[in-house]
Amino acid sequence: MVMSPYGSWKSPISSDLIVSSSIRLGAIAIDGGYVYWNEGRPTEGGRNVIMRYDSEGKYREMTPTTLNVRSLVHEYGGGEYLVDDGRIYFSNFSDRCVYRKVGGSSCKPLTTESAYRYADFVWNRLYGKLICVREDHTAGGEPINTLVAVNTSNGEDIQVLVTGADFYASPCLNPMGDKLAWISWNHPNMPWDGTELWVADLVETEVGVIAIQNAQLVAGSEQESIFQPRWSPDGNLYFVSDRTGWWNLYRAADDLTIQALAPMEAEFGLPQWVFGMSTYDFTGDGKILCSYTQHGKSHLAILDPANLEAGLQEIALPFTSISGIQCEGDRAVFHGGSATEPTAIVLLDITKGTWQKVRVASDLQLDSDYISAAQPVEFPTENGKTAHGLFYPPKNKDFQAEPNEKPPLLVKSHGGPTASTSGSLSLGIQYWTSRGFAVLDVNYGGSTGYGREYRDRLKGNWGVVDVDDCANGAKFLADKGLVDGDRLAISGGSAGGYTTLCALTFRDDFKAGASHYGICDLEALATDTHKFESRYLDSLIGKYPEQKDLYIQRSPIHFTDKLSCAIAFFQGLEDKVVPPNQAEMMVEALRKKGLPVAYVPFEGEQHGFRKAENIKRALDGEFYFYSQIFGFIPADEIEAIAIENAK
Repeated sequence: MVMSPYGSWKSPISSDLIVSSSIRLGAIAIDGGYVYWNEGRPTEGGRNVIMRYDSEGKYREMTPTTLNVRSLVHEYGGGEYLVDDGRIYFSNFSDRCVYRKVGGSSCKPLTTESAYRYADFVWNRLYGKLICVREDHTAGGEPINTLVAVNTSNGEDIQVLVTGADFYASPCLNPMGDKLAWISWNHPNMPWDGTELWVADLVETEVGVIAIQNAQLVAGSEQESIFQPRWSPDGNLYFVSDRTGWWNLYRAADDLTIQALAPMEAEFGLPQWVFGMSTYDFTGDGKILCSYTQHGKSHLAILDPANLEAGLQEIALPFTSISGIQCEGDRAVFHGGSATEPTAIVLLDITKGTWQKVRVASDLQLDSDYISAAQPVEFPTENGKTAHGLFYPPKNKDFQAEPNEKPPLLVKSHGGPTASTSGSLSLGIQYWTSRGFAVLDVNYGGSTGYGREYRDRLKGNWGVVDVDDCANGAKFLADKGLVDGDRLAISGGSAGGYTTLCALTFRDDFKAGASHYGICDLEALATDTHKFESRYLDSLIGKYPEQKDLYIQRSPIHFTDKLSCAIAFFQGLEDKVVPPNQAEMMVEALRKKGLPVAYVPFEGEQHGFRKAENIKRALDGEFYFYSQIFGFIPADEIEAIAIENAK
């Protein structure tokens, strides 16, 4: 074992290997014995392709290289395709058209190119309609969201079924196809704040024309979040609600009375940033296969609605992160990952309890002696509360540092901010730990997975609670002697970038940081962002412009005089969520102040980087930046980024 300073260790986990061996595993489906998924490929410019896996172990690309299966409804998309009885319907990124593929035929557009966007598809066999969410950008200004029915024999024949709310999601049909349920919500709520679950009869009013009748509110309110309605094979409506403070499973009877199925302090729901999320489905014999999160770990279990007294029957699997559940008969597919294994699409035989990995997010084979496993930590924070995080100590079997040296710490602040970090193997984190960095991935107050009270901690306190928790987590590790308190860095993307910039501006705990498409001006965000998040800050900060003073007080751009450390910025130039002018304003302020600053813009990138060369550049660029600030020499030749005012 070689003695070498932290940060200077040579690692087999290079950025080239990460981007060349890694793919993004998107939405899953199981239909007719085939497993489908949407596969994002950084090496193909971030293109998304629908893949199919059959019982003989053969893979097939179902969409051509000319198409990119992705939706931009709510800007974040999701729910971009549907497979039903061999038919595939999907949204194409470039022209926003809905395409159709039946059997071995080629993919053909069903709708024409327009300012409409489509997502969250469901097929109605009874009336031969494709029902989905449509986002209408034709009039300019704030787009209009509706539920529509598309005539699949004539894609131009589109009927609006439900309108009036600001947002819609999760349309689902009962087995007969004559009842439609959906979720809706209005500004200023986000879907994890409060939504409504509706159900209505779906009727044919004349040949080829359908409509909803007798719409009834089932559950939900401005203070109750409903997640993933789904009809059982016997025609009962199920859903997830946080009415008790935890997202739990419920069933609605015909008279709309509500029954809790497995009440517990655990989360069966997720923040609906994208369409098509799924934490449960029905097996062939009518039981429920479900995943839930408790104490930061996912569990998979079976629940029998006909025998609730038996409770949840957990299925022992080696996965600590489970999501995206879809069932067909006695088989199920889901995303599964663990601290030592990357996320994979897992095919489970429910009856036998056997499983196999169909597709893995990374085929990079690594010796476990290079892998730093996530260690859950709970640490004290402000107001006598505790916060959560995942700690990754440095690990590389080939190197060690001098006994008196402590490793630098990179604190990672996840995006959202209403989201959470996962303990699944992340090569992006192992890149750092195998080079001699410690990493703390913080689930600050406001994160999901710990109940509504924890999630609501951030209300009115964004830029305060999250920053406190990140700083207190770093100090907790430094006080325990696990990291070097003089070499603390913080990094985050999007909302995590805002937390990063606030920590670097309003506190002096960190010596350096990196903002990936992060927010620095809350006023600019409130007045220049997309519809889905246009009122998000009402709850996180306060109403605008009535509480403009709070927006100014918590915007780093107005307090650059407080900055005293180095910052690197990585920004997509086509980002509609956080426009590049926000990063550019901050960079200019740092230039004038004479502080070390780097700005790396990416042509053709939106909110988050999808192209292999840009993912590599951002990862290596951040590491290079810290090497210059903390004064260590990387073991590998890394392409330098320009650092202005470097000392």
